[in-house]
Amino acid sequence: MQRFAIIGAGLLSITGFAGAASAADLPARTYTKAPTIVAAVYDWSGFYIGLNGGGASSHECLTLTSEAGSAVFPTSEGCHNATGGLVGGQVGYRWQAANWVFGVEAQGDWADLTGSNASLTARIPYNNQTKIDAIGLFTGQVGYAWNNILWYVKGGAAVTDNSYSSSFPVGNVFAAAGVPFNTASDTRWGGTVGTGIEFSFAPNWSVAVEYDHLFMGNPNVTFPTSAIAVTRSDNIRQDVDMGTVRLNYRFGGPVIAKY
Repeated sequence: MQRFAIIGAGLLSITGFAGAASAADLPARTYTKAPTIVAAVYDWSGFYIGLNGGGASSHECLTLTSEAGSAVFPTSEGCHNATGGLVGGQVGYRWQAANWVFGVEAQGDWADLTGSNASLTARIPYNNQTKIDAIGLFTGQVGYAWNNILWYVKGGAAVTDNSYSSSFPVGNVFAAAGVPFNTASDTRWGGTVGTGIEFSFAPNWSVAVEYDHLFMGNPNVTFPTSAIAVTRSDNIRQDVDMGTVRLNYRFGGPVIAKY
């Protein structure tokens, strides 16, 4: 019996030694670094197209420079603000370098900006009315992006399509009240500067608010002879302030990975 106990104790000691040896042979557990978090960063690069709408005000000042074909001493006919709404679209391209965003854009809007004032020079009282029918902008952009928020400034060329008319405020023997007795029109080019802030609210979609000021100069506009009026020329100064809300769709992937 004692022999069996000795053998049993030996077997147990051998088994314990083998287990300890096996554990010693196992490699030490190594530390595994947690996976790197990948941040999604919005990329403003790519072509985009969109719609815009809003309102505008055009400050118009008329100065009489000739009458019946003869030059006269420049005399102010007064000023007024032509106000109204506008709606249109835009198309452009942007490219992003780090947080800086550069772009070019063309914008066109139908407009209905009208206003009038009584002429300060008339021997027979009449009103001068102006109307802007369309506005176009061709601009470059520089902006700074905070992920999906973009602030930008823009500048370039502007064009407006304009019509002008003169009418009597009350009916008389010459013409009915409000019926133009003299009309003219022009398309003029000038410059523009503006700024806006844009927010991407869904993949490829963004909304922006924008303000632009247009410097449209002061060219001479000739009103031709009519049945009851001689020809005259006015130097018409025009500046436009416009604010729009814009909705854009950008072609291309909305995000890039940043480690």
